[in-house]
Amino acid sequence: MTEAVATSVSLNTRWRAWAIPAVVVILVCGSTLLPDAMKVYPKAWIVPFIDWFRELMAWLTQDTPQIPGLPPIREFTRAFAGGLNYLLDFFKSLFATGFHFRPGDGPADLPPLPWYLVIGLAALSGWRLGGRKLAIITFVGLLFIAFTGNWTSAMLTLASVIVAAAVSAIAGVAIGALAYRSKTFDRLLSPFLDLMQTVPVFAYLVPALMLLGFGPAAASAATIIYALPPMIRSTVLGLRRVPSETSEFGRIAGCTPFQMMIKVLLPSALPSIMLGINQMTMMTLNMVIIASMIGAGGLGYDVLTALRRLDIGSGLEAGLAIVALAVILDRQSQAAAQRSGDHKHDEQASFFMRHRVTLALIAITAVTYAIGLFEPATAYFPHDFVFSARASLNEFARWIAVNLSGPLNYIKTAFLWTVMIPTRNFIGGLPWFVPPLLVGIIGYAFSGFALALLSSVLVLSIFAAGLQEPALNTIYLCGLGTILSLLFGIPLGIWGAKSERAHAVLGAICDTLQTLPSFVYLIPVVMLFRVGDYSALIAIVAFAIVPAIRYTDFGIRRVPKHYIEASLMSGGTREQVLREVELPLAVPEILLGVSQTIMMALSMLVITALVGTRDLGQETYIALAKADAGRGIVAGLAIAFLAIVADRLVSAWSHYRFRQLHLT
Repeated sequence: MTEAVATSVSLNTRWRAWAIPAVVVILVCGSTLLPDAMKVYPKAWIVPFIDWFRELMAWLTQDTPQIPGLPPIREFTRAFAGGLNYLLDFFKSLFATGFHFRPGDGPADLPPLPWYLVIGLAALSGWRLGGRKLAIITFVGLLFIAFTGNWTSAMLTLASVIVAAAVSAIAGVAIGALAYRSKTFDRLLSPFLDLMQTVPVFAYLVPALMLLGFGPAAASAATIIYALPPMIRSTVLGLRRVPSETSEFGRIAGCTPFQMMIKVLLPSALPSIMLGINQMTMMTLNMVIIASMIGAGGLGYDVLTALRRLDIGSGLEAGLAIVALAVILDRQSQAAAQRSGDHKHDEQASFFMRHRVTLALIAITAVTYAIGLFEPATAYFPHDFVFSARASLNEFARWIAVNLSGPLNYIKTAFLWTVMIPTRNFIGGLPWFVPPLLVGIIGYAFSGFALALLSSVLVLSIFAAGLQEPALNTIYLCGLGTILSLLFGIPLGIWGAKSERAHAVLGAICDTLQTLPSFVYLIPVVMLFRVGDYSALIAIVAFAIVPAIRYTDFGIRRVPKHYIEASLMSGGTREQVLREVELPLAVPEILLGVSQTIMMALSMLVITALVGTRDLGQETYIALAKADAGRGIVAGLAIAFLAIVADRLVSAWSHYRFRQLHLT
């Protein structure tokens, strides 16, 4: 009986290994011989999803009540926008512009916090959270921002991040606590969170623009919604990890459900919540940069205007200022997460001794701000101290354009004609029914009928919305970007796993790439290659290569040492052990890296719409420019569907490999 089962499993594995690729090859190659008329999704079968969403947005934004007896929804959105504007105005006045109590554009009635006070407080915060190293990083980073003339823009961006992160944190913890309390609500919420994390950033801007109007409030609202999922999920995860003994102690003490949540569960889950705040803060910063397209202002607006003018110097300086701000926020929020479990209090000490540092900071802040009141000019960074390299950077860009344009254009042209254009023509020439069938076959091979049906329906729904051509262009660019990221990233990951020095260097490079907001990648790409699909591909690879490196390094390093030692004792060389033992055992982790690479490639593809691609990202960008909510939402959902299909298929492949290797 055991032999029969083993034979069945072996035959099933062989069938998957040979029959599925054969069916895929026959399907793809055979379908290319069909006439062109059969390759396009029939217009008569197109479902008017775009029109439906347009009508929905028109209904939501109408001035008459949607529900009799209640005010129109627009009144609520205007009230929400008013509250956000009030918070934004306060923090922007506090950090950047000063407070104006009289109408007009004259000097501020009260100056902002002096620039040197902000730097000092931030450096002290870094020292308290992470020691001398973090204090130095914070101090140098903020000084760089100030001396390059980006202080005001950086403070505007910081104010937007503070407001959006605070609202996201409060809402995320509240929703996460509710999901923890109600399993039904948690199950209903989970698919929405999956969708929110895969919908591209541009898609959030269109409905925010329609509901709240052009301006900082709409940008902040889109940022808050975009940053909510990690905060909710971190809260739920942290609450579920609270030991049962802690909850039992709260019940014995007679806590009400509200007291149990506020005084017992949430404080115990604080480390996980703080990690969520770290991730949420970085997402907020990235979204605030992108939201500059609908009036957020700050550093993102500086980068955007520089890109439109091809002012490489200004764009690079603003981009580096974004990097400095991102590094500071990332490091400090990480340090706060690591210290969140420390609660050391000397109950015998007096109030003034327990809070002496806080009280001293309040006193220093008050004295310093008072100086700024008497001498308002001291609150602003002196223009004479600005050392801008914009002219030199623009000159360097022109030098590259003149001296390296020949070789770079040769490489670009060769790659376009030998790889990109044939790939685009091949994928774009596939009949409409082939992609849904392909993902269905692959899903069935690795997981079964449920995944096959889900994958086929999601891809087919994209074509049914009339988005076949931009969807296939998205698959072409994202697929090519993923393949190139893996071709470069996996060897680099292997190198990092085998060399401690390479591991350290690659780790620093990956950390830097992960803190770069996506806009920043476009600046050197546009400088070197101008606009087009090739530039978009370079930006995608630079952005998406990080998980390929990290997961390959991680997978090889976690291979059990006794497997390697046994292989070496059997006479295998280092190359044979890598090829026959380490890489096969690391395949599940590498596949997780593949999934993350695809997600990041799709995310970057939306941003590359700014350099002239013709895919679903461009659809969302055009919808934003035309304030076409229906088009933007449907294109955003189409990208989300592709991301979900790719993630589910790669995850199923990864689990299949785990089962093959008898791993847990």
